Amino acid sequence: MKGVLLAVSGLNPQVITETLYALYQSNQEIDAVHVITTREGKERVYAELLGGKNGHYYTFLEEYGINPTSIQFDHENVHVTTDEYGNELPDILDESDNERLLKKCMELTFRLTKDPDTAVYFSIAGGRKTMSSCLTLAAQLYGRPHDRLYHVLVSPEFESNRGFYYPPKKSRTIELKDSQGNSYHKESRFACINLINIPFVSVRDQLSPDHLNEPKDPATLMLSLIKEKAARMTVNLVEKKLIFKRTEMDMHPAHLALYAFFVMRKKQCKKEDADCRHCTDCFLGTQEVFDRQAAITDLYIKLCGTRPIEEMSDTGIICLNAENFQSFKSKIKKNLQSMFGPYALAELEIASVGSKPDTKYGILMNKGKMEIVY
Repeated sequence: MKGVLLAVSGLNPQVITETLYALYQSNQEIDAVHVITTREGKERVYAELLGGKNGHYYTFLEEYGINPTSIQFDHENVHVTTDEYGNELPDILDESDNERLLKKCMELTFRLTKDPDTAVYFSIAGGRKTMSSCLTLAAQLYGRPHDRLYHVLVSPEFESNRGFYYPPKKSRTIELKDSQGNSYHKESRFACINLINIPFVSVRDQLSPDHLNEPKDPATLMLSLIKEKAARMTVNLVEKKLIFKRTEMDMHPAHLALYAFFVMRKKQCKKEDADCRHCTDCFLGTQEVFDRQAAITDLYIKLCGTRPIEEMSDTGIICLNAENFQSFKSKIKKNLQSMFGPYALAELEIASVGSKPDTKYGILMNKGKMEIVY
């Protein structure tokens, strides 16, 4: 699996070589480096890191025996935030600049995490705090469980030194300054760089496939997360229960037989409409229900197990008429409302459409949200 470093950087590009040093000290090899920055930050990266053979990035590779061709890091890997006209932003100064920075972080994170054969290492050590926050948010939304979010802590006296880019392999004396600005010297072997693994919650797996086709803004992604998933309804004939929104309701065999009959009627509809909530083609008039008495009786017999049919009441579910049909339907509605609430009835109840004598009955819930367990 390829390792990709994605870092934010401001006017101190040292954080990039410091992060690379810390990663290699942790035996984490990097195949590509990408940097998100501003126009002034880009100029610093070009001049201080990628400035030919004297660039500190190349001296780091040479000193630690890393083949430059093994890492993809050049001018094209430095991504600068731009305004609406494509002009590079010199700095992140207001809310508008921050929105464009966030968009850049989202787009690049989306692109780099799309490849399943990569592990992305997000470095939030550089740039303004708002830059770190934007990249962290992008990592949380698009990052995968095997990606990592890092911060790099450098010994304070070396961190503030503009000439320190990484601990050299052979220690050397470096001029430093104290808090009062007075100069003093210290061996570079005393420099300590710690790679801090920051836990983050990845929500990528909770995003729908539609939200992973192209980069989206955080508001859209967050709205998709808090939007309640379409509730499914399961008729479990084995356990004699109805399940809706993770709530289970035990049903009397006679009630379940009639209810399951209407669910099966809906599921058997051959129409391919994506949404059948407003379609009543599967609804039946009372006589049409009575004409299908055998199907309802079969369901009831299966629910009752080995009980002989001759022992069953000839005035109940195996012998429907206009009176007891309405009674069964009313009791089912009452039980559904009691268990799932009045707002669920619109989808769950055996509804009626039309006026007498042409009233028809059926369930309005979309058939795609129904399931029957035999």
